[in-house]
Amino acid sequence: MTDQELQMLVEEISSEFFATPFRHQARFNSRLRTTGGRYLLRSHDIELNPRHLEEHGREELTAIIKHELCHYHLHIAKRGYRHADRDFQVLLKQVGGSRYCQQVGNGRTVLPYRYVLVCLACGMSYKRKRKMNPAKYRCGRCSGKLVLREIKEKSQP
Repeated sequence: MTDQELQMLVEEISSEFFATPFRHQARFNSRLRTTGGRYLLRSHDIELNPRHLEEHGREELTAIIKHELCHYHLHIAKRGYRHADRDFQVLLKQVGGSRYCQQVGNGRTVLPYRYVLVCLACGMSYKRKRKMNPAKYRCGRCSGKLVLREIKEKSQP
């Protein structure tokens, strides 16, 4: 599906379910990772994750479009457009949009920690997500010198 086809689909859904036209741009954004789509407040444009269409089909994409159009039409009307607002929840239920989108991706799990600081004196370890300079710190237990080690991912068979 191209961006022009997506634009036409969003305009059709807007006129059919919301009875008002969508007058801005709808496009795919392949950089979206954890969300199905987003509504941009300043430009009033809608960006959608193309992987949802590839992995879950047109129905899932339509539900995401309805969700983003709820944000769009409520924001334009100066009503509660946020997820927690009652106006948004009621409108989303009326049009049959999805509250949450399904997960996309290959299911690759990211390690929560990439580094570990190990005390040379007592062996105490401190897990860290970011790389840091161990020379600036000491062990909290015994004030010993720390060494930074990288945690290697286990290879999958």
